[in-house]
Amino acid sequence: MRLGVLDVGSNTVHLLVVDAHPGARPLPAHSHKAELRLAELLDDAGAIGSEGVDRLISVIHEALQAAEDKGVVDVLPFATSAVREASNADDVLARVKSETGVELQVLTGEEEARLTFLAARRWFGWSAGKLLVLDIGGGSLEIAYGMDEEPDAAASLPLGAGRLTAGKLPGDPPDPDDIRALRRHVRTEIARIVGDFSRLGTPDHVVATSKTFRQLARIAGAARSADGLYVQRDLKRETLTSWVPRLSTMTAAERAELPGVSEGRSAQLLAGALVAEAAMDLFGVEALEICPWALREGVILRKLDHMPTS
Repeated sequence: MRLGVLDVGSNTVHLLVVDAHPGARPLPAHSHKAELRLAELLDDAGAIGSEGVDRLISVIHEALQAAEDKGVVDVLPFATSAVREASNADDVLARVKSETGVELQVLTGEEEARLTFLAARRWFGWSAGKLLVLDIGGGSLEIAYGMDEEPDAAASLPLGAGRLTAGKLPGDPPDPDDIRALRRHVRTEIARIVGDFSRLGTPDHVVATSKTFRQLARIAGAARSADGLYVQRDLKRETLTSWVPRLSTMTAAERAELPGVSEGRSAQLLAGALVAEAAMDLFGVEALEICPWALREGVILRKLDHMPTS
């Protein structure tokens, strides 16, 4: 069965097409994405403007056409923090449904964390033991911890790389005072929920998902994406900490010249690095491993889990 998952995120609208069957590993067949940066399109009232909604609808039409072209049987559409937190979310969802026929499921932050955790658990298996999973998106940071496929604790914080860049780091390169203020803000927010996880014990394995973590691992020396899914990619806190001052003085264009950093995400890399460093520090993580699967795969796996096997 060919399934598509349509992810309306804070940075991109991404259609992932997979060949999937219950009990089998989903096999990627096609990827169609467009950078929209909804998190940066909010007006002063926290609403997505009409131009932003028009662009969103246009991109969804393109994704639906791509799904049809690839023979997708069913599309699983969902939206994350940018739509979830928009003050006009209901109006946006109504327009999308009216003009595209797509009824976006708006995931809560905790649902994002739980589905991402499911994907990481399936990727690493039971032998990984107790997992701590970190995910930095465009609008939020998700954290989940547990021994099983359902985490024992899950949290979502408004610390996405796109959100923080747009709201807290206006300069290029940013002003040092703004960077220090953001660093304090990020650490204060994360520290509020650390105790909810640390009381559950020390994880056996710490993993991270998302483009931000992949780019940070790449500039820290991890293997290229072209080297394949099954190459282990790690990120050490010591190395990340050494990179933060360097990223702080770079312009977005200079960061885009770093290995593995895309032009569209380069402006957000510093904010993402500050969040990653703070999370690793406050959770006492010296090193983590990058997980190729994340939220989209979690959505697909949950769908397959609820399908009949015959």
